[in-house]
Amino acid sequence: QVQLVESGGDLVQAGGSLRLSCVVRGTFFSIYEMGWYRRAPGKQRELVAHNANGGDTNYADFVKGRFTISADYSKGIGYLQMNSLKPEDTAVYFCNSRIEGSEGYGDYWGQGTQVTVSS
Repeated sequence: QVQLVESGGDLVQAGGSLRLSCVVRGTFFSIYEMGWYRRAPGKQRELVAHNANGGDTNYADFVKGRFTISADYSKGIGYLQMNSLKPEDTAVYFCNSRIEGSEGYGDYWGQGTQVTVSS
């Protein structure tokens, strides 16, 4: 069964950088897209960045110019490079991907990784 596993979350000072990783585990045939979402305390989950395999990349306005999404779809790994971090970026970050795996086509979520930015 396909699983997504995030890593890279940490405590960092404002202005610092982190790189989050999302690894696809299990047998997969195709990865169609990958996105990063976040959920801050007391808030709803929101889209941070999204990339379609061979297609467009989109960013939320609040991260444009600071965050960069990338992926190596053949290897089943994605990244979110986060620069110039702000305290308001503090959240649990989740990876999401549409994947065709050995059990068919599905929409998958990781367990999340905590990013905390101190002022």
